[in-house]
Amino acid sequence: MKPVLIALACAAMVLGFASTVRADDAAKVFEERIVPIFKSPNPSSCTRCHLAAVDLKDYILPSAKDTFLALREQGLIDLEKPENSKILKLINRGADDPKGAGLITAKQQKAEYEAFAAWVKACAADPALRDAPKPDKLLALSVKPVEVVRHARKDRMVESFETNIWPVRFRCMNCHTEGTPQNDKLVKENGERVAWFKKAGPEATMEYLLASKLIDRENPEKSLLLTKPLGSVKHGGGIKFVVGDQGYKAFRAWIEDVVAIETGKYAKAADLPKPEANPKQFGTDIWLKLAPTPDAWGDKLLQVDLYAWDAKAGAWEKEPIATSDRVVWGKGKQWQHTLTLLAEPGSERAKLWATSKPVLPGGKYLVKVQSDSSEKTKKDWKARLGPDEFVGQTEFQSRWPEGYGSMTVVDAAKVQR
Repeated sequence: MKPVLIALACAAMVLGFASTVRADDAAKVFEERIVPIFKSPNPSSCTRCHLAAVDLKDYILPSAKDTFLALREQGLIDLEKPENSKILKLINRGADDPKGAGLITAKQQKAEYEAFAAWVKACAADPALRDAPKPDKLLALSVKPVEVVRHARKDRMVESFETNIWPVRFRCMNCHTEGTPQNDKLVKENGERVAWFKKAGPEATMEYLLASKLIDRENPEKSLLLTKPLGSVKHGGGIKFVVGDQGYKAFRAWIEDVVAIETGKYAKAADLPKPEANPKQFGTDIWLKLAPTPDAWGDKLLQVDLYAWDAKAGAWEKEPIATSDRVVWGKGKQWQHTLTLLAEPGSERAKLWATSKPVLPGGKYLVKVQSDSSEKTKKDWKARLGPDEFVGQTEFQSRWPEGYGSMTVVDAAKVQR
């Protein structure tokens, strides 16, 4: 046989062999590199960005062909440019974030990415797979709705934690705030476990709490994060919450959301907590005191809302600039607590307080007071005080100094309807 013909024959044999190899590659890669991911009890790369609700295993079916077709039909595979497939982008998300390591290592994420990349490339090169018609009955991936997956993203959870939990830290009078003199003293006496409000900020604090034993996944309402400040479990700092107050509501809602995410309670978008258009909250060490309080307020939960004077409009602002609540000390005839400042999201005030220390400008203010005389918040922790609990209001002036020893005092006798 002539050399040219021999060469052509060899080339044909090589091409035929290569075609066979490509046809087998997808199944081989799937069995060797994808199935182990499916069978592994360990968390996948999804944990870098999500607390739960989604796992790489959710995108894998027992059959290589069924998995490919399911991913292809959901638009997660780019047949023309396999390396641009959406499934690969999802796996690789957060790979460059050193804070995202969490439960898995960068090495594990890289291995998962490379396994899927090799398999997707093999599938795209196999005409029998890439051109396969959509089956009459396409097996569904166990992927939850995008709203549920998005709700469990860690960046969303950090935002929620920063909005709802971080401002409440001043209720603890810095006993649990890492690096404060009070906390340094308690750490020496009780160890690092008391320093759970981390000086690195909301994200570090949230990560610590999620990994701690302070959350009870089986009985969220019995979590130490609730029972200790309630005083139902021994707490050196005394009672900081009562059922239904602002601090309790914030912690209870966050804990229940965490547990619902981790346990898969959210199966569809309708299961998610209803979004609320709440103002941004900013915790402070500004104290307000009402005294002497009337007997009718004694030992009841009292909520105060502050309204600033708008000099340009010549009227009180429509929305409160600060709020707080706590049980009145009936025997001592006084109510006192730290203030949480409030600002409309995106407003100049919110932007200012987000980038600098939140402070109240000195001037004229209106305080509106509500008393939970029927203890409705104790009966239903989600209940909110409203017009029926309104007991009066009064105007006053303050420069708003910080600190327990410099609290602003308002004459409670002047609080009138």
